Amino acid sequence: MKKLVTKAGKYLFIFILITGLNNACDEIESQIPDVPFSFSINLDILNELTIPGNSMYFPGYGFAGVIVYCELEGSYYAFDAGCTNEINSSCKVVADGLTGTCSCCKSQYIFVGGYPSEGPASAPLKQYKTSFFGNTLQVYN
Repeated sequence: MKKLVTKAGKYLFIFILITGLNNACDEIESQIPDVPFSFSINLDILNELTIPGNSMYFPGYGFAGVIVYCELEGSYYAFDAGCTNEINSSCKVVADGLTGTCSCCKSQYIFVGGYPSEGPASAPLKQYKTSFFGNTLQVYN
């Protein structure tokens, strides 16, 4: 009976360990409010967004507008322009190529992953989904 209890305890410990590690890999929950949206970008018209390293701001979507960054041809990231340190729709991250800087607290973010590189912000920017069809980029949440 003692062996059975010890064996069950080992399995319980392994189960708890695996569950804990699995939860540690979850995405960071953003404090930026969810605002449903979807929009398309015609890259024939906004062709400067097809150049790797360029980024553009699109007001009126998400919480504080959306920043779209071209990493490589056909590879895009989209983030809410709301600063994760100053959760206020008037404190926007201003895009400048690969990086963006909060207009209020001066936190700086890198658009590959959206992680802060300088300043008081510690959480990454809220990331949105993108899909690419022909010369049209769809951005949505």
